[in-house]
Formats: sequence, C-alpha cells, structure tokens
Amino acid sequence: MSTAKKFAGQTAIYGVTTIVQRLLGALLTPLYTKAYNPNVYSIFSTMFSYASVLQAVLSFGMETTFFRYLNKFPDNKRQVYNNSFWAVFMVTVVFLILTVPFTHTIAGLIKIGKGTSQQEFELYIRYFLGILVIDAWCAIPFAKLRADSRPIKYGSIKLINIIVTVSLNLVFIWIIPYIIKHQMPGADWCKQWFTMGWVGYIFVSNLVASFITLLLLLPELLKLQLSFDGVMFKNMLTYSWPVMIAGLSYIVNENFDKILLGKLLPDSISEREVGIYSGCARISVFLSLFNQAFRMGAEPFFFSHAKNKNAGQTYSRIMDYFVITMCLMFVGVVANIQILKHYVNNHDYWVGLPVVPPLLLGYVSLGIYTNLSIWYKLSDQTKYGLYISGIGAIVTIVLNVIFIPKYSYMASAWISLIAYASMMIMSYIWGQKHYPIPYNLKKNVIYIVSSIILVYLSFSTFKRNIFVGNILLFLFAGAAFFAERKQLKAIFSKR
Repeated sequence: MSTAKKFAGQTAIYGVTTIVQRLLGALLTPLYTKAYNPNVYSIFSTMFSYASVLQAVLSFGMETTFFRYLNKFPDNKRQVYNNSFWAVFMVTVVFLILTVPFTHTIAGLIKIGKGTSQQEFELYIRYFLGILVIDAWCAIPFAKLRADSRPIKYGSIKLINIIVTVSLNLVFIWIIPYIIKHQMPGADWCKQWFTMGWVGYIFVSNLVASFITLLLLLPELLKLQLSFDGVMFKNMLTYSWPVMIAGLSYIVNENFDKILLGKLLPDSISEREVGIYSGCARISVFLSLFNQAFRMGAEPFFFSHAKNKNAGQTYSRIMDYFVITMCLMFVGVVANIQILKHYVNNHDYWVGLPVVPPLLLGYVSLGIYTNLSIWYKLSDQTKYGLYISGIGAIVTIVLNVIFIPKYSYMASAWISLIAYASMMIMSYIWGQKHYPIPYNLKKNVIYIVSSIILVYLSFSTFKRNIFVGNILLFLFAGAAFFAERKQLKAIFSKR
C-alpha cells in the first residue's frame, strides 16, 4: 500500500468518527439558536470562549509532546505516558487552587451586558471548572488510544460523550418544556425545579458528559504508574510549553474575538452582536471539522514517518491534496450558503452571514499552517511555534481592539483571516530555511487564489445564487480533477 493511501486510510478512520461526533453536535446549533435569542446565546459563546483558552493551557501541549517522545523513546512508552499524564494533572491542581477561591472576582471580570446576574455567572464558572479539569485528565488517555492505533475505542468514547451531551440538551431545552406546556405526566414535578429558558442547562449537560467520559477511560487511567523520570520530564516540558503557546494562538484567534466584542462594544448591543457573530461563525464548522479530522490522523502519521528517506516528498504530496480539498470545501460552502444558513435556525442571526467567507478562508489558512507546522515539531525547534503563535495572537488582539469599536464583528472575521494567513506565511518561510520540504508552492497558490475568486463571484457578484454558485463549484472540481488525474491514477494504482 502506498504511503499516501495509508495516510488517507488513517485520516479517514478518525475523520468518520469526528464527522459523526460533529454531526450529532451540529444538532445543537439550530437547537440553541431556536431556543435562545442572540443576547442569551452570547452567554453560551462567551463562556465556551474562555473555556477554550483555558483548555489549551491545562493540556500544556502534552498531546503533541506525548507523540514526539513516543517516537524518540519507543522502548520506554510507559514512562512517556506516566510523565505526560502527571504533568497535566499537576497543572490542573495548580489551576484549581488559583481559581476556586476567586469565582466571584472572575465572574465580575468576564460578565458581559446586563442581562445575566453576577450570581449566575459564578455558578456557570463552577460548572466550567469541573468540565475543564475533567477534560484535561482525559486528554492523554485519549492520545494513548490514538498512539496505540485504537480508533474504534477512541471514536466510541467520543461518540458516547456527544450522545450524552446532545440527549441532555434535548431533555432540558425541548422535552421538559414540552411536558410542562402540555401538562403531561410529570409536569408538576418538573415545575418544582425546572427553570424555563435557563442557559445553565447547556453547561450541566457538558459536565455530566465529561464525567461519563472520564469513567469510560478508567481502563487507560488504571495503567498509570506513580513513577516519574525527572530528566525526561524536564526535556518534555522544554518541548511542550512552546507547543502550548502555539496552541493558544489558534484558541485566541478562534475565541478571543468574541470575548473582545463583549468587552469593547456598548452594553446595549454587545450581547446581541456577540450572539449574531457566534451563530453565523458556526456555519464554518464544515471546514473546521475537516481540519480536526486531518490533525487527528496527521500528527501520529507525521511523527512515525519522519525517519523515512522520502518523508519530504510524502509531506508535500499530502499538502497538495489537502489544499485542493480545503479549497473545494471553501467554494462549496459559500455556493450553498443560502441552504446552510438554515443551520442557524433563526432569522435574527442571518444579518451576520457576510462573516462566513473570510472565516472560511481563515480555516483554509489554518489548515495549511497545521500542515506546515510539522517542521518545527520534527526538528525539536518548537520555539518557532511560540514565535509564530505569539505574533498571530498579537495581531488578533491589537487589530480587534482597534477596529471592533467601529466595524463590530465584521472586523473580527477579517482579522481572524489576517492572523491565520500571517501564521501560515511565517511558518512556510522559516520552515523552508530550517527544515526544507519540497512543497509545490506555485500550484497550491493557484488553487487558493482561484477559490477566492470563485467565492467572491458566488457571494458578492451573483448575490449567493445557489445555481450559479454550484456551477462554479462544478467547474472548479472538474478543473482540479483534470489537472491532478495523472497523480491520482498513480497513487491509487499502487498496492
């Protein structure tokens, strides 16, 4: 079997499980946007924005470090696992010490608008502390399942997590209100404790799902030993903390714009603007999903393949088809945006649809950066990930602070693209200098530029006409297939 086919097969396994999980999770966006107006939805998006930033800190880059050190110490995998988990565990203990006593102060800092009380935000924070810590404890056992090539178990546990989350959300947001409204059996009991329209039920659902996930990972957790290799641990920390900072750049670009929108806009409009932006941004989940599936398969594959003499050519070929796939999805989502907008199941949100094209192009840039970033991970030069991510985060924060007051969420959408594109360009330039990989730059740029032109024509010139958009998509796909036909034939003819 060719290396490219092997990689595609591994990515497909994680891709299918990721797609199933995300499709089930995708049911929640129309549920939330139907049940809650933009003002209330902004509470949900704000809390998860903060949680995403903290989640990256708590994992401390140990997932990537875990894979790298398995590659470096193939005869000492158990110690790599022990070191990785206990490092995350210690970080979470410090985190709890620094946050639990100060929930009142933290709530005052993150609260936006005037629609939610201080006491409610304090309660939400306590829920999220539990979610964050439990999810951090699950991170390394999940990574171990990936490293052990056990995608079925990995996917099954992830699937159970999302099924529990979706089910509880349906119970709290739809089923119980329906029972109460129609005075069905149990209605009187539900009225005693149920609060109609309370957004906190979303957080309760996630907390329960996280706890069940931890229980399902107990077999992996019980394999841990109370042993610690100090020398290896020190080296792992040196490798991991720049990876953690690099991961933060993605989180900052994904979530900090929503936080800044809530803080920089007037109280009278901040909740609504954050809600509209967060809702419409969910349409870009289709490219985000592919990026996530790719990363799940790519990271272990890239590390395991690093010692092969043709590794550079393999990475280049993977980049070619990744770019083509992302560009096709970019054009396809915009071509069908008049259908996909119903995913945000509330007309009040649709005024924000112009944020979708720049956000999608940002995900194209992010995906390419994910591909490119392998050079500093393989060469143990993770400091460059720190430099790149630091610059990306600064671009995000500074430009949002400057432009949000005047342009609101449209500024955030374009700044997200600028940040990801700058990270992509920096990684390519430094990577070719320190760890050259023979990427087909000219060809990839042609595909990206062509997709941008077609998206502009579809969204702006032809005013989102679904028929014209799909004709452009069909022509683009046909041209790509014709241009790549010889390479595709060569790949799939190998055994």
